[in-house]
Amino acid sequence: MIAIMELNASLHRIGSDIVAAYLVVTPEGVTVIDAGLSGHWRELLAELTSMGRTLDDVKGVILTHGDSDHVGFAERLRRDHKVPVYVHARDAGRAKGGPKPANAKQPMRLGPLLGFMAYALRKGGMRTAWLTEVVEVHDGETLDLPGAPQIIGLPGHSEGSIAIYVPAADAVFVGDGLTTRHVLTGKKGPQPAPFTDEPDQAIRSLRAIVATGARWVLPGHGAPWSSGVEAAVAAVETTARAAK
Repeated sequence: MIAIMELNASLHRIGSDIVAAYLVVTPEGVTVIDAGLSGHWRELLAELTSMGRTLDDVKGVILTHGDSDHVGFAERLRRDHKVPVYVHARDAGRAKGGPKPANAKQPMRLGPLLGFMAYALRKGGMRTAWLTEVVEVHDGETLDLPGAPQIIGLPGHSEGSIAIYVPAADAVFVGDGLTTRHVLTGKKGPQPAPFTDEPDQAIRSLRAIVATGARWVLPGHGAPWSSGVEAAVAAVETTARAAK
C-alpha cells in the first residue's frame, strides 16, 4: 500500500508515522526533505505522478541529518538523476556511512520495537545506499531551491542535525530534533527522540526554531504537528523535565 498525505497544496508527506519524508511543492519545482528508507522510492514516484510532476521537477534533497532512515533514496536521486543532496557539514561523514556515537540504553516496548523493525525491513532499511557526494550547508543559509528553505542548526541528535524552515509552507522540518511518535515505545505526542547523541543539547537546540512561528512541525517519525512550533517545543521540554 502506498501511503501519501497532502498537508496543504505545497506540502506532502510520503511514508508513515514510523518513518516519513516530505515534499515541498512550488511552481518552480519540488524540494525533498529527508529521504526516508530506500523502499520509499515507489511512494516518491507515485506522489510525483499524482501531482503531474516527474523526477525532473525535483531540484534538491535536504537531509536533516545523516542517519540511515533519513538517507533512504537520496543517493539514487543523486546518482541516477543528478539531484544535489544537501546536508550540514558536520553530518556529511555520517551521511556517507561514517561512524556514529554509541547511544545510551533506550527505553522500549517489544510491540513498537518489532513494528519499527518490520517496517524498516519492508522498506529496505537493511539496504542503505550511503551518499558518495553531498553539498555541505551551514547554519543560517537560505538555499536556492523551491520554497527557499532556511537552514537552522539543531545539534544534539547528531552534531550536524538541522531544522529546515520553509515560510511558503508555514512549516519547519525537524528530523529527529523531536518526535511525535517514539519508535521504541509507541508513545505519541511531541517528545525527545531516541538514539540521540547529546540529549540535553538536543532539547536546548529546539529554542532556535520557536522564532519561525511555523504552524506545521514535521518530524521524521510520528504524525505531523499542526498546533504550532511553540506548543510543540514546550511539550518536548515538559516531557524531558518529567523524565529526569
